[in-house]
Amino acid sequence: MQVQTSKGSRKRKGTHSIKKQRLTSSKKEPVQSQSGSPCDDLHARIANRAHELYVGRGYREGYALDDWLEAEREILGRECTT
Repeated sequence: MQVQTSKGSRKRKGTHSIKKQRLTSSKKEPVQSQSGSPCDDLHARIANRAHELYVGRGYREGYALDDWLEAEREILGRECTT
């Protein structure tokens, strides 16, 4: 005895919820720019300067801490003198 199933009668389970998630996830509102704390700004400036030092060194690995500490000295040194 053979059981026949037609391909048309098969349903994929869960595809509706996946499609629904995709539709709802694409309707995100734009991110508003929030004014950060002075610490966030300081952290960003140090990170940017550390990256500049990394680039200036020719993208050589292994000096991340040195770059960060040097950037802190430069940025905080300017902050203290002004």
